[in-house]
Amino acid sequence: MLGRTGTLGGRCRFELQLCRSFSPPPPELRYPAGSGGRKYRIGQEAGQMSSAQINHILKANEYSHILPRGPASHGVLGFHSNMLPSNHPGEDRRSSATCLPGRGGLLFGVFDGHAGAACADAVSQRLFYYITVATLPLRMLVELERAVEEDRPVPPLLEWHKHPQDHSCPDGGADSFHSLRNYWQERLQGEEEEEEQDGDRLSSALVNAFRRLDYDLSVEAQVHLSSSRRVSLPGETAPLSCPLRVALSGCTACVAHISNGILHVSNLGDSRAVLGVQDPDGRWSAVSLTNDHNAENPDELQRILGEHPPSELRTAVRHDRLLGLLLPFRAFGDVRFKWSPEMLSRVYETRPDVLSAVSDAVRTLPPHYLTPPYLSALPEVTRHRITPADKFLVLATDGLWELMHRQTVVQLVGQQLTGLQQQRPIIPGVGATLGGLQRFLLERKGRVLSVLEDLNATTHLLRHALGDDGYGAVAPNRLTKMLSLPADLARRYRDDITITVVHLNEPDL
Repeated sequence: MLGRTGTLGGRCRFELQLCRSFSPPPPELRYPAGSGGRKYRIGQEAGQMSSAQINHILKANEYSHILPRGPASHGVLGFHSNMLPSNHPGEDRRSSATCLPGRGGLLFGVFDGHAGAACADAVSQRLFYYITVATLPLRMLVELERAVEEDRPVPPLLEWHKHPQDHSCPDGGADSFHSLRNYWQERLQGEEEEEEQDGDRLSSALVNAFRRLDYDLSVEAQVHLSSSRRVSLPGETAPLSCPLRVALSGCTACVAHISNGILHVSNLGDSRAVLGVQDPDGRWSAVSLTNDHNAENPDELQRILGEHPPSELRTAVRHDRLLGLLLPFRAFGDVRFKWSPEMLSRVYETRPDVLSAVSDAVRTLPPHYLTPPYLSALPEVTRHRITPADKFLVLATDGLWELMHRQTVVQLVGQQLTGLQQQRPIIPGVGATLGGLQRFLLERKGRVLSVLEDLNATTHLLRHALGDDGYGAVAPNRLTKMLSLPADLARRYRDDITITVVHLNEPDL
C-alpha cells in the first residue's frame, strides 16, 4: 500500500491503488433566459441570491487542516485550501500530503488543467509519489522493492490531506504503479547513494520526478495506442483515466516541498507561489518564488525561439501562444506539442473516442508543426530557508493572479490572520480601566469585522477576488453577479481558481 488518506474524523483509509482527486462544480443556479452575449445583465432571480447561497458556493470546496506541533510538522502550522470552478466540469486540481518515510516533509500542489481535466487529474495524484521515490534514500527503495517481490504489504509513502469530495479511485491504478515501480528500479540500478544534507539533491530530485512522470504519461499513451487492435467506433468516449486522453490534455503544476525549515518550490507553467512576509513594522510584503513560463517572460520567450530554427521565428510563438495555441510554455502532457507528426496522425485516424472527449483544438495537428518537441516539462526550482518573518505561502493557479496582484493577495491574507489573532481572549493588565477596555474592544471590533465572514484564508481570497469594489471591500452586487454567470459565460470573465495557503509562523500583532 502506497498511500493513506486522513479523514475529518482522524481515521485513516488505506489504498492499494494510486487514487485521483476531483472536485465537483458548485450546485448549478437557475439563470434567466437570453443571457448568451458578452454583456451579461443579472436578472431579477440571480440578483436575489442570498448570503447563504453565496457562502454555499464559496465554501463548497474549502478545506482546513491543522498539523500537530512537533518535528513531523516540519515547521508548518497548517493550511487552508479552496477551489472555485469556472469550467464545467472544473479543470483545476489540488493535492496536499505528508511524506512518511525517509526525512519526511510536506507536499502541497495546485494543478491547472487545459484541454480537459484528465492530465491534471492524473498528475495531482501521481506526482507526489514520484517526488517521494526521487527523494528516498536508496536503502529504503531496496526495502520497498523487496516487499513487492515478496508480495508483502508495502508501507505507505504518503498520508493524504483531502477534502472529502476530492477523492475517487481511478481505473488505471495498476499501470500507474507499474510505471512508478520502474522508476524506483531504475534509481536502484543507476545511482549511487548521495549525501542527504546536500541541498541541491532535493532540487535535482524534484526536477527528475517532474520529467519522469511526464515521460511515463507519454509512454503509457503510446503503449495504449499500440495495443489498440481496432479503430474505435464513432460515439464512443474514452474514460477520464484513458492514457491517451491524459496525454492529449495537459496541466501546469506548482508544488511546494517543506522539510526541516527548508522550502523548495517546483514550478511548471503559469501558476504561482508567493511568500507572505511580515516586516518588523508590521507591514506585509509579497515575495515571488516562481516565474511565469509564458510569452510575458522575456527569458522564456527567448528560450523557446532559441530551441527552433530561425525560419520558425514567426511561427513558434504566435499571438503570445505556443504555435498560436497554448499559453503556458511548460506543461505536463500536451503530447500534441511533443510527439512526431506521424504519431499524432495515427491518433487522429484511429481514436475518435479519445478525440471526442477533448477540446476541438486538440483534434488536429497544430499549424507550423515542423520541429517538435515545442513544449517542455522541465520545472524551475527555487530553494528558500524559512525565517520567522515568513508567515505563510500562497500557491494558486493563474485564475487568481488574473484577478488580483500578489501584494493584494498577501495583504488580504495577512490582515485576515492578524484579525483572527486579535479575537483571542483579552486579559486586562494591572491598572486597566473599564473605559479604556471598552475603547480597545471597539477598535478591535472594527479591525476584525471584515475577516469574520471567512475563517478560511482561501475562501477570504475568493470572496475578494470576485467581489472587490476597488477600495479593498467586497461589493455584494458584484459578487452575486460573478457567481451567477451561466456556465457558457463564466469562462469569459474568469478561469478556474484553486488556492492553497500554508501557514508557517504566527503573525506578529
